[in-house]
Amino acid sequence: MSPSKAIRVLLVDDHPVVRFGLAAIVNGQPDMRVIAEAGSGREAIQLFRQHKPDVTLMDLRLPGLSGVEAIRILLREHPGSRFVVLTTYQGDEEIHRALESGAQAYLLKGMSHQELIRAIRRVHEGMRYLPPRVLETLAERPPHSDLSEREIELLDLIVKGLSNHEIAEALRITEGTVKWHLNILFSRLNVRDRTQAAVAALRRGIVTMENASNTREKQSPPRSVKVR
Repeated sequence: MSPSKAIRVLLVDDHPVVRFGLAAIVNGQPDMRVIAEAGSGREAIQLFRQHKPDVTLMDLRLPGLSGVEAIRILLREHPGSRFVVLTTYQGDEEIHRALESGAQAYLLKGMSHQELIRAIRRVHEGMRYLPPRVLETLAERPPHSDLSEREIELLDLIVKGLSNHEIAEALRITEGTVKWHLNILFSRLNVRDRTQAAVAALRRGIVTMENASNTREKQSPPRSVKVR
C-alpha cells in the first residue's frame, strides 16, 4: 500500500518500552504506520494538532493530563477523530468514562497483537470495537451509578483515610453534611461502610491510588481507612 494511504497512527503511552513494542506491531502492517509518539497527555495534544492522525492509541493513566481528558479536548477541537484506549485497567467506571469521552475502542494490554490491529482497522472504518471481556465488565456496571464530582471527591478522601472531621475541613462543609453525603454515597455504591466504599472505588476505577496519594498530600499524611 502507498504510504499516503496507510492508516496514520499516533501512540500515546508514558512507557518508552511499551511504545517501542506498539510501534513494531503497527509498522509491521502493510496498511499502517506510526507518525508520532507521545509520553504524556499534553504532548499527545501537541502532536495530534501537528500531525492529525487517523487513529490515536491512548493510554488512560498519563502524567499530568489523563488520557480521558486529552480525548475530550481533542474531540472538541477535532470532531470525528478516532481513539483506541489501550490500558491495563478494566474497572467498569474507567471503561465508562473512556467511552463517554468519545473513545471508539477499549482494549486491555494483555490482548493479542492481532486484536489490536483488528481494533485499529475497525475504528478507522468508523466502527466501535469492544472485546467480550470489556463488554462483560460494562454489563456488570450497577444501574444509575454515575457519581457527582462531589461524591468522587469524597471517595478520593475516604481512600486516603481522612476522618469525617478532616473531610469537612478539606471540603469546607460541616461534619453533618459529610455524613449526609456519605449515607447517599454508600447507598449508591451498595456498600455498608467506608472500607467497603474504598474497596469498591478502587476496584471499579472510580478513584485510583495515584490520585488518592496526591490529594492534599502536603496537608495530611497517608492513613489506613477508618471504619465508621
